[in-house]
Amino acid sequence: MSINKEKYKEIIADLNGKATLVAVSKTKPAEDIQALYELGQRDFGENYVQELVDKEAALPKDIRWHFIGHLQSNKVKYIAQFVHLIHGVDSISVLREINKQAAKNNRVIDCMLQVHIATEETKFGFDEIELTNVQMAEYANVQIRGLMGMASFSNDLNLVRSEFKKLKRLYNQLSIVNPVRPGPGRAGFNLLSMGMSGDYKMAVEEGSNMVRIGSLLFGERNYNL
Repeated sequence: MSINKEKYKEIIADLNGKATLVAVSKTKPAEDIQALYELGQRDFGENYVQELVDKEAALPKDIRWHFIGHLQSNKVKYIAQFVHLIHGVDSISVLREINKQAAKNNRVIDCMLQVHIATEETKFGFDEIELTNVQMAEYANVQIRGLMGMASFSNDLNLVRSEFKKLKRLYNQLSIVNPVRPGPGRAGFNLLSMGMSGDYKMAVEEGSNMVRIGSLLFGERNYNL
């Protein structure tokens, strides 16, 4: 077992109820997830569809599984039955497929729209103009819960903070325009996911209410997997 129990307790204390911790468990063994589960953690994030499917089958059923990777349309059907929240919806075509597969499973699937806020070209996501053109109420079986974005991988803290501020501004604008069909069993547009192991404290300062942390909890990712 390689989880850092003390760091987990420290992060929970830091967040102090201001943000949900999603433990990024990609490439980590089920035993490590179980160990963190036994400390009280329930939200776990996975990047790979097949790995998520396998872990969901093997681990406790009250885990809330978050899909946090780049989701291809042809893979949606494998997680539609159980996924708790899809973080990285970055195109209309993926949104439509999630809606289709949710309907097949008689579900409403919670999603967040991914916004490209970083300077790197490698990151996925809607730009500001594309985001304002998404008609959120079109999808009967999708609940768009908020926005997600990843800041630049940079030592320039002013740059990172400015990117977080930009995403918070967009989130505030869309919160006013899109209350998103309140009703029984539905939440509104109320999630802003930004911040990871290296910058989560700054992200929470700038308004994040969901952070994704992996290496601080589980150690560095094994890139050979």
